[in-house]
Amino acid sequence: MGCTTILVGKDASYDGSTIIARNEDSANGEFNPKRFVVVKPSEQPRHYRSVISHVEVDLSDEEPLQYTAVPNADLKEGIWGEAGVNEANVAMSATETLTTNERVLGADPFVELTPAKGKPGEEGYEPEVAGGIGEEDFVTLVLPYIRTAREGVERLGALLERYGTYEMNGVAFSDVDEIWWLETVGGHHWIAKRVPDEAYVTMPNQLGIDEFDLDDALGEQESHMCSDDLAEFIERNHLDLSVESTSPFNPRDAFGSHSDSDHVYNTPRAWWMQRFLNPYDEVWDGPDADHGPENNDIPWARQPERKITIEDIKYVLSGHYQGTPYDPYGKLGDEHTRHMYRPIGINRQSQLSVMQIRPYRPQASRAIQWIAYGSNPFNTLVPFYPNVDSTPKYLEDTTTRVTTENFYWANRVIAALCDSAFADTRNAVERYQEKTGAMGHRLVTATDDQVARLGLTEAEETLESAAEEEFEADNVDGDVQPMDPEGIIEATRNAEVRSILAAANQTMADQLKAETDRLLDSVLYTRSMAMNNGFHMSDF
Repeated sequence: MGCTTILVGKDASYDGSTIIARNEDSANGEFNPKRFVVVKPSEQPRHYRSVISHVEVDLSDEEPLQYTAVPNADLKEGIWGEAGVNEANVAMSATETLTTNERVLGADPFVELTPAKGKPGEEGYEPEVAGGIGEEDFVTLVLPYIRTAREGVERLGALLERYGTYEMNGVAFSDVDEIWWLETVGGHHWIAKRVPDEAYVTMPNQLGIDEFDLDDALGEQESHMCSDDLAEFIERNHLDLSVESTSPFNPRDAFGSHSDSDHVYNTPRAWWMQRFLNPYDEVWDGPDADHGPENNDIPWARQPERKITIEDIKYVLSGHYQGTPYDPYGKLGDEHTRHMYRPIGINRQSQLSVMQIRPYRPQASRAIQWIAYGSNPFNTLVPFYPNVDSTPKYLEDTTTRVTTENFYWANRVIAALCDSAFADTRNAVERYQEKTGAMGHRLVTATDDQVARLGLTEAEETLESAAEEEFEADNVDGDVQPMDPEGIIEATRNAEVRSILAAANQTMADQLKAETDRLLDSVLYTRSMAMNNGFHMSDF
């Protein structure tokens, strides 16, 4: 499944937040309507069975947290929760489908469903063998049970080692202090790396980590983690391709791919995103470019030239190679170059979630999940607070039937109308994106002010004071994170705050619907006037 991810460390973001963001793109020829929901502990399955792989996981002994998710409207292939934030203010995006190579799959094959042969009682009958876990399952199995980003890596890593996976995956976790990126390696192995605070990461559908400290991963785990036997796995299967023994281990070389299709489908996306965020650091175009769209060594992480905003994230995840000969809507190049590379903002986008964990806000309103549905060049990204008891119906009640009464289908219709008339509808779309984006920022500011006027309750003050004392006592060596997960969860359950956040979400949805309807009316009129059967002489 094609997707594009960007991760922004807290010192690289405009406001000190950790930000993880990912386009969920459906397979070629498919379109998956999406819903934005809150999953309460009572709704979390206690025994989970995957639709695709038939793997079964017992969750009955674990107490889940409430969390948001963006599942499929049609559950024929399972939940596909994709992205969310839980009560502990931990965010998760899962999963970016990655590439690998034959050496890895020969050493550790995918764990795929083996259908039964024959029927019970018949001669030669062989029962079904379940497959591993995958994109359908990850959010449901992990996000409700973690209280830090590191715990997310540890839990998913343990699940991968136990059950295996039937695909290559890239999974992001974030809390207020850290972002971690996990990549699966074959059927059971995995690596994870902490995103540097001062950097951002760009990920197309290709294994991305290009430098990995195995000693740290198997030791202190300050910035790296991996499956316990990874060093032996690499050595036994001759996977390390470093020429010099002193060179850092490069997982992209060892576990990834450098195929011709990567140069059409993957590397150009990383090139264009970094070209936009670091335009002056190096030469990006022409025969003397430091990195071109087909280069295999585009960095996994890079420090931006300026702090990265929510609007920057939306822009790069809507990208179609603007300003280059590869833009399908542009005037540079020719018909060949304009369709050489797979765009980031593509027709079969399902949803975009940008999850922002803000260190300067109370626990109860710390997280924001920005949402967009449909094809990114023609949609808008707007904020919603995840710490609520329910989501607005405009985003939650997506049907499998086409109707402009919900956000997903309205955006799908708008994109289909605008695509073939890009120049004629571009101004209307940009005005819509700017207006709704400004509305979102304005609403967040007003809501934050309203929450601030409440002040901390006595219970919250006690919790925060206890957390500070515990942190100071434990942090003698300066190596303990200032996290109090239980206190965070208790604080986020403040009923008065949740009521304020829910009201803000509904206001955002109401304003969003009004502006989306207005845009639909505008572009429908523009396209109707350009119909081939038009005639200038009126009937009256």
